[in-house]
Amino acid sequence: MAKYTGPKCRICRREGEKLYLKGEKCYTDKCAIEKRPYPPGEAGQSRRRQSEFGLQLREKQKVRRTYGLMEDQFRRVYKEAARRKGNTGELLLQLLERRLDNIVYRMGFANSRAEARQVIRHNQVQVNGGRVNIPSYQVNAGDEIAVAEGARQQGRVQAAGQRAEDLGRPEWLQVDAGNFKGTVKSIPERSELSSAVNEHLIVELYSK
Repeated sequence: MAKYTGPKCRICRREGEKLYLKGEKCYTDKCAIEKRPYPPGEAGQSRRRQSEFGLQLREKQKVRRTYGLMEDQFRRVYKEAARRKGNTGELLLQLLERRLDNIVYRMGFANSRAEARQVIRHNQVQVNGGRVNIPSYQVNAGDEIAVAEGARQQGRVQAAGQRAEDLGRPEWLQVDAGNFKGTVKSIPERSELSSAVNEHLIVELYSK
């Protein structure tokens, strides 16, 4: 499967906001978007009026890149959301938030979703007592997520936990930081998710 291997800071600059792809660096003055808050390239600082399609595309790209998915992966998630009963946009965001890599990141066991995927693939995460090494695994309400015993003393895991303590965690997650485990209390409601995302634009894009 194709994978983006270029500079992550370039992605944030292209989307015009922090997507927190670099973990610790995103919270410092070394963040590229703090220094150059405009798209990369020669025409980056020129003002362009975006079309309706352009706005929809940029919103989709922003969300897709935030969760670290390739286009085919993101489209499959959208199709699953569209297949279910309910608000497609809200269901899309819920499915993205319920990915195991996102849960590990949100609980503060990794500094970024990319790091969370690495931790998961290395068999260092347990779901309800059993090891799961699939980053896209869909977590359900009531599931318990834990960092495996052998990984708890890793510097990156310790640092991520401290940062989560400073920044706070979502209300729909309950975390026992001292024991490196947490529980998904409920599936997040739309009001508990980012207000910076306009999921309606994504639905309009894929509905054409």
